[in-house]
Amino acid sequence: MTEIKICGLTTESSVDATVAAGAEWIGFNFFPPSPRYLSPDRAAGLIARLPPQVGRVAVLVDADNALIDAVLAAGIDTLQLHGKETPERIAAVRSRTGRPVWRAVGVKTRDDIARAIAGLGPADRLLLDAKPPSEAPLPGGTSVVAPLPGGNGLAFDWRLMLGVTPPRPWGRAGGRDAGNVGAALAVLKPAFVDVSSGVEDGPGVKSNAKIAGFCAAVRGA
Repeated sequence: MTEIKICGLTTESSVDATVAAGAEWIGFNFFPPSPRYLSPDRAAGLIARLPPQVGRVAVLVDADNALIDAVLAAGIDTLQLHGKETPERIAAVRSRTGRPVWRAVGVKTRDDIARAIAGLGPADRLLLDAKPPSEAPLPGGTSVVAPLPGGNGLAFDWRLMLGVTPPRPWGRAGGRDAGNVGAALAVLKPAFVDVSSGVEDGPGVKSNAKIAGFCAAVRGA
């Protein structure tokens, strides 16, 4: 069965809806530029609502040890590294914390996927997301900023994974919602799927109905 991770939750309501929908993992975003950002203190209150069977994942981008310690103290049990972390840094984080580490990488081509696998190091899981664009517009404005590493609502072609067998369990993120995740799972059966913007009404604003619909679509695929 493909597991489900709902990422970027920021409210008690969305946490409760995700648990009720049966997702195995909840992701909390600790990257300040993200509209889904939470401080470790704020996340601790949400994590305390979770039953023990639901995994608590920290989304981190080139985090230092102090931030990693803070999110672990908040109740996180899994670390998702979504920056430019090297295999050596992945190994150091895993050794220092004793916690499972997922490596998240943006990809667009088969060569990108090969590089992601080569750079996996000792990570326990691999999450493939769409490679972000070179720049993104600011909401409601004309300026541009560097895009987020993930959560941009973009997709890459699942068919690039045909014939590719990563050495660890792998998951897919980017551009999926209740309307298209079933077709994606018909092509490949990853260990898990990850969704953030696909269950939102706006950047960082989760929809409980969309969370329930996404989980139902995955279970029915």
